[in-house]
Parts: sequence; C-alpha cells; structure tokens
Amino acid sequence: MLTILGFAMIATFLVLIMTKKMSPIAALVLIPALFCVAVGQGAKLGDYVIDGVGNLAPTAAMLMFAIVYFGVMIDVGLFDPIVRGILRFCKADPMRIVVGTAVLAAIVSLDGDGSTTFMITVSAMYPLYKRLKMSLVVMTGVAATANGVMNTLPWGGPTARAATALKLDASEIFVPMIPALAVGLLAVFLLSYVLGLRERKRLGMLTLDEALVREPEQETVLAGAGTGASGGDRLRKGSAASGTGSADLTEDGDGDGDEGEDDDEEFKGLDPNRSTLRPKLYWFNAGLTVALLTAMIMELMPIPVLFLLGAALALTVNFPHMPDQRARIAAHADNVLNVSGMVFAAAVFTGVLTGTGMVENMADWVVGAVPDAMGPHMAIVTGLLSLPLTYFMSNDGFYFGVVPVLAEAGAAHGVSPLEIARASLAGQALHMSSPLVPAVYVLVGMAKVEFGDHTRFTVKWAVLTSLVVLGAGILFGTI
Repeated sequence: MLTILGFAMIATFLVLIMTKKMSPIAALVLIPALFCVAVGQGAKLGDYVIDGVGNLAPTAAMLMFAIVYFGVMIDVGLFDPIVRGILRFCKADPMRIVVGTAVLAAIVSLDGDGSTTFMITVSAMYPLYKRLKMSLVVMTGVAATANGVMNTLPWGGPTARAATALKLDASEIFVPMIPALAVGLLAVFLLSYVLGLRERKRLGMLTLDEALVREPEQETVLAGAGTGASGGDRLRKGSAASGTGSADLTEDGDGDGDEGEDDDEEFKGLDPNRSTLRPKLYWFNAGLTVALLTAMIMELMPIPVLFLLGAALALTVNFPHMPDQRARIAAHADNVLNVSGMVFAAAVFTGVLTGTGMVENMADWVVGAVPDAMGPHMAIVTGLLSLPLTYFMSNDGFYFGVVPVLAEAGAAHGVSPLEIARASLAGQALHMSSPLVPAVYVLVGMAKVEFGDHTRFTVKWAVLTSLVVLGAGILFGTI
C-alpha cells in the first residue's frame, strides 16, 4: 500500500506542477501533507517536517546568500569589463561572436540565476547577431547549453536539490564533479567554435579592418551603450573570406534600414551609468570573488558559511550606508524568497516521503524491477534517465520525486547516494531548454526567436553535451 501511495503522491505532485495547477512551493507542502494523513500518520506530520527543515537549513542558507552575493557583484559592475572584453574580442567575425556568446554565458552563469544570465548575454550579443545577419537560434542554443552546464554549481539549483533530496552535503556532490563538468564546458566551447565556423562560411568573415570604419562624426554604437563597442565604430561593408559575396550593412545593421536602431535602443546591455556601480572597488570585488570560489573548492569552510560571510562583506564594503544595503537586498528579494522558500517547502515532501516509509517501499519495488545485472550500474542508469526526465519534468519533480527512489534502489546494490546525486546532474545541459524552465522564455523572448525553432536546433547539441558530461564523470571515476 505504501508503494502505491508513494508513487501516487509523486505522480500527483508532478501532474499539478507540470500542468501549472499549483506552484512548486504549494505542491511540495500540500500534497505530501494530504498523503501523510491518507497513510494514517497525520499525527507525525510535524515531526517529519521539523526533521526535514533541520536537514535542509544549510542548503537554504547557501542559496539565499549566494544569490545576494552574485546579485551585488552584478550591481557593482564586476562583470562589465568581461562583457566589454568579449565584445572587443568578437569584432565582426561570426566565429568569434558565437564563441564569445558561450564564454559570456558561462561567466555570467556564476550568479546561479538563468534569467539574469540570459538577460545579460542577449543584451550584449543581440546587436552583433542582428547587424551581421547571424542565426539567432545559434545564440540561444549556445547560451542555454552553456548555462545548463554551469547551472550545476551548488547555488544554481540542481546540486542543491540533489543534496536536499538525499540529505547530502552539496560540496561533496559538486567538487568531485568539477573535472567532468569542465569537460562538458569545453564541449560547449568546441560546439560554439564549430557553429561559428558554419556561420562564418555562410556569411563570410568580416574583419575589423574590412567591416569597421572609424567615423567619429557619426555615433553609431555597435553593441549598445555600455557594452564596450566604440561609439564611432560603424559597420559598413566587408568582403566574404571565401570570395563568394559581401555583406552590405546599412546603419541599422540588418540590411533593410528599419529595425536595427530600435533593436540597439532596446538592448543596451548593462547600463554604464547605473548608480550601483563601484569602479574604485573593482579589484576588491574581483579578489573577494576569487577568494570565495577558491575557499569553496578547497572546502576551507562549509559553503553556506562562505557565502554568508561573502555577502555580508560585499554589502558592507560596497554599500556602507544602511539605506543602500536595504535597497540591494530588496532588489534580490524575489529570487531569494522563491529559491529558499522552495527548499523549506521541500522539507515537507522529503520528510513525509522518508518518515512514512514510502521511499523505502518504492525503492524495494524498483530494485525488484531492475535486472540484477544493472543494479551495480544504477549511477549510469540515473545519468541516462536524467536526460529525458529533467527535460519532460521540472527539477523539483525529478530531484524530489525520482532521485530518492533511484538512490534507495542503488544503495541496495552497493551504489552510494553520492554517485547517484552526481550522475543526476548530467542532464542539466538539456534541461535548460525544457519548456518547463521559465528562464528559457526570457532567452527566446529577448532574442525574438520562436521557442519551437530554439528547441529543434538546441536539443541535439544539448543531448550530446549531457552525454559528454556523463561519460567524463564515468571516466574520472566520480560516477
């Protein structure tokens, strides 16, 4: 009976959040509460929840202060020079522009928020793609895949969810996976290089000398205000490297003389005049970020403590006046509340699933269904299942509803929960293009790309990247 009710609870949860009948937070709380009563253990619900909250509090703290920290770093301009440098590197070469898109998306993904990553990346790169008539689905595909790999950072969501669901330390999951994830990121850069060469072949290569003519009297901004392109640099004309044609671009950058100016006004990237900039503190902020990430990798302190100290120090130094500090905290309060609220709500789901014995009974059923020959390879099975399951369901559903069952099944065959947790991260490159991810709609909306076009182009490359991560994890012995 517990097995049936356990699967029924997970199925109910998945259906309600996938059909958007309930928010993930509400479903994480109400559905398990109802099923706890249904199995006759309603009197113990409070104990289950308190136990779950105690286990999940460090993860919630980590997410809360990591969001605040990286939000402040974006506010004060830590990433602005990186954006400008990438745009200068790109010049007017389609190959460099696509590679620059991947690099920029990967760097900005350090903040752990996909929406922020896509807003900054598209704001910076869209004008270049538009002016050179490059494929916009290449931009969205590369950005989403790069963000998917980087989304596995402990404060990005999936790792925290895996740690939450299996009651593990996030650093124990993430740090051993760094080599495999680095290989996955290199695969994204290689993919962007190949796609960039394809765009260069299609459009021809426009070098700086050929395509950018200095005209100080005509202030046509190449990549939007504040993104590092010179105000006097203007796209004129460039001969294709192949000699088969030329790109004749008018001032609006798309050859028809009616859209580019509006696009540049709409996509200004990071505002160079925003009041939160702290240029005099740039090296302090850069050093603090490097020190924080180094301490995290070296496990000098628990990750929640590191981000708590980092956020407090960043706020105090950059915004010494209390009203300014309150304004920065308020600016990022929505993200903080949504993410940390989700973690605490998950305490109800995982507490009931574990406390009532549902997860053990479901695991026994799964163990019986898995051939004995596959039992010792449950981590690989989990990695392969993560591709379709994280695409067709939300991370909440997969990590809170499916991964605990797989972990229990793996444990019966001697596979540690850490291996299961690491393998479950493999599908994130594909997950970021899932229709269940709100951030992807920010990406395609700002890039003016149809979601169907983005999906058709991106899925095959994202699947390949996910398999590279899984294969690298197996090769390095972490999965």
